[in-house]
Amino acid sequence: MLLKRVLRHFALLILLTSSVAQADMTIEVVGVGSQQYPIAIIPFQNENIANQPVTPVIGNDLNTSGVFKVISVTDTSLQAYTPAAINFSALQASGAQYAVIGQIQSEGGQAVVKFWLIDVASKQELIAFEKRGNPAQLRRISHQIADMIYAKITGKTGAFASRIAYILKTGKSYELQVADADGYGAQTVLKSRMPIMSPRWSPDGGKLAYVSFELEKPVVYVHELATGKRWAAANFKGSNSSPAWSPDGKQLAVVLSKEGGSQIFIVDVDGKNLRRVSQGGEINTEPSFTADGRSIIFTSDRGGSPQIYRSSISGGNPERLTFSGGYNASAKISPDGKSMTYITRDNGYRVAIMDLATRRSTTLTSTNMDDSPSFAPNSSMILYETDVGRRGTLAIVSSDGKVKQRLKSQNGEVRQPAWGPMLR
Repeated sequence: MLLKRVLRHFALLILLTSSVAQADMTIEVVGVGSQQYPIAIIPFQNENIANQPVTPVIGNDLNTSGVFKVISVTDTSLQAYTPAAINFSALQASGAQYAVIGQIQSEGGQAVVKFWLIDVASKQELIAFEKRGNPAQLRRISHQIADMIYAKITGKTGAFASRIAYILKTGKSYELQVADADGYGAQTVLKSRMPIMSPRWSPDGGKLAYVSFELEKPVVYVHELATGKRWAAANFKGSNSSPAWSPDGKQLAVVLSKEGGSQIFIVDVDGKNLRRVSQGGEINTEPSFTADGRSIIFTSDRGGSPQIYRSSISGGNPERLTFSGGYNASAKISPDGKSMTYITRDNGYRVAIMDLATRRSTTLTSTNMDDSPSFAPNSSMILYETDVGRRGTLAIVSSDGKVKQRLKSQNGEVRQPAWGPMLR
């Protein structure tokens, strides 16, 4: 199966574009947390005159997280734009435990967003915040507000103000796209009649590494999103695949066949200073750096079946990390360094997670053809690809397996996702 997956990745006219497709994907919540916080999000003052109303974005973020129950506000008696104007008895009657109120003003060409998070029972202000920005940034500001609310109530960092990358296949066309974490505002970074695969975000979120077949063989490219500039970081004899960024953004781990089989190398982002890391085994693939940058985890057949190993970047004997079952692959370390997600064969190919301290593993999904798991920047959610009705789609599962989402594409198949860092 590992060889089949490697060959499938290899088998998967450039047109650069920056066109924006609105709402290319929608999120369907198919599982919720064991506890949901009732929250009323009251439309902000003046938000109807803004190009981007903020409360629908905030409400959608919190609702799709699976841990909030967003209460629809239609009663005009609940309308309030400052804490002093809140009708607390009406809010309590609505079942709200928390309330979000605010206003939008225009000053000197900038949008000024003010909001408050209120504990309804105690009538306390949990957050009072003001944010200024270009009106075109209102959607990003909305995601940032949702992150603040999520963090204050749950005690965990949010990840709404982040982006995802993925491959969209429509007919014979392949597109590398980038979108907000909610699937909104997709931008096509690269379009080709030849396969594109394995997008990976740089640690600063400004670049993508990926594999393109435009030269009729797999070549690893690095692409600057702001400028559109790109270059080949690995174009050696044979195949070049599976890029992975070092935590400092200066190097890539790549898989090359230049010396026989599939072997893991490290190369500078500019394509210089190539050196081999893996030794032994015919297939060593899918590298990923650990959070400290000192080691690489990867998939290898050296034990007779696909399993996950960890090796120092300076070489040496690798340590085997997975032992249960005959197939474990596609591993990624969480940004906090505490967990590892991977694909395991467990009545199908499913997303699993391992606590690296205890080495205890848990299968998180019940679908049968999962692949390409990727942690959210807050380490609490995992984005992956799966098949629904024989069509590639994206899905999200929480690290405890309780919250599940499905990102439904409006057209085409969506594969090989990567969750990027937080936008600042």
